[in-house]
Amino acid sequence: MVTGIAHLAFIVNDMEKSLKFYETFGIKKVFTISNKEGEPWIEYLKVADGQFIELFYSKDSFETVPMWKNKYYAHLCLAVDDIHAVAKVITDNGYNLEVAPNKGSDNNWQCWTCDPDGNAIEFMQIMPDSLQMLS
Repeated sequence: MVTGIAHLAFIVNDMEKSLKFYETFGIKKVFTISNKEGEPWIEYLKVADGQFIELFYSKDSFETVPMWKNKYYAHLCLAVDDIHAVAKVITDNGYNLEVAPNKGSDNNWQCWTCDPDGNAIEFMQIMPDSLQMLS
């Protein structure tokens, strides 16, 4: 059955801005998938072994995949080892820190920002006494 999350996909308006945003956090582009015309279609970014973020070029994405027309999305959560260091990286690179580091109701540290397209990104430092670790 399910063994993990393989990838999360976003349609982006400005690929260079989006790539720069994710590279800020050490998430590197590893390969490109081209469309039938040989044009770049999807950029693959590696988060960890077997875990990726797909960035789709916005051109024709909604027309080529009809089920994306009524998209619903809440947020992407990335696990980190030092929430305060991540918050500093966010602000040092000119991104808005939407929610400063704080301890959530699940006992994990979290902070929030948005990518260049306004998608909410949560960073979470999983704590040993968190609900996730006790489950």
